[in-house]
Amino acid sequence: MRRGAAGLAIVLFVALLAVTVAAFITARPADPMLWPPRPDAEAIEIYVTSNGYHSGVALPRAKLAEFASARGYPALVAVTQRFAQFDWIEFGWGDAEFYRITPTASDVSYRVALRALFWPGNKSLLHVVGIRGEVARAFTNAEFVRVPLSQGGFDQLLAKLDATFVAPQGGALADTGRGLYGPSLFYPANGTFSILRLCNHWVSDLLRAAGLPTLPVLATVPAGLMLTLRWRAGLAPEPRAAP
Repeated sequence: MRRGAAGLAIVLFVALLAVTVAAFITARPADPMLWPPRPDAEAIEIYVTSNGYHSGVALPRAKLAEFASARGYPALVAVTQRFAQFDWIEFGWGDAEFYRITPTASDVSYRVALRALFWPGNKSLLHVVGIRGEVARAFTNAEFVRVPLSQGGFDQLLAKLDATFVAPQGGALADTGRGLYGPSLFYPANGTFSILRLCNHWVSDLLRAAGLPTLPVLATVPAGLMLTLRWRAGLAPEPRAAP
């Protein structure tokens, strides 16, 4: 029994060491040209959201529409028009089948989850949600972090976000049906989902495009993504609003 316990301890130590080494090897520093925003320049605030097993980003619709129109991001122009009556728009990305049937952690099917994680070539979807008023009021059961971006960082994030959408055909951005909660829709997305490319990695890549420091290995899980924001960027979660 003692040998077994010692062996297990060694295996756990080696695994932890491997994850730690991988985290530092894949760590990406901040881009000082983009982040943090200069004190004398206007910052654009976004939110990173997490419900414990899935993460996303919420962007101010007015600024999103302004930049999308000026820079010529066709998918985002269409989305801001479709969700024109809202103050914020939340975006999430995930496996096409798993995303549709798992609105909460209790809905997770292990068969579908294993297929999404380990089967090659899984198609993906974007989940787009319109939010009125304060983001905190819309996510009373979730964790969220306010992230200030520079104008250039916000633009780079939008360029990467727009590229995630399957390009509009004939000027129209077709959705694939109603989303999981609130006023929401699913849209076809580029990229394949797997254990090596999860929703949290996608959010991390958006933040990286905006100039923030990232740790892709920790971003495998939402808690790791939030820890990275706290540890590397000094951004703590906002207090949760009362229901």
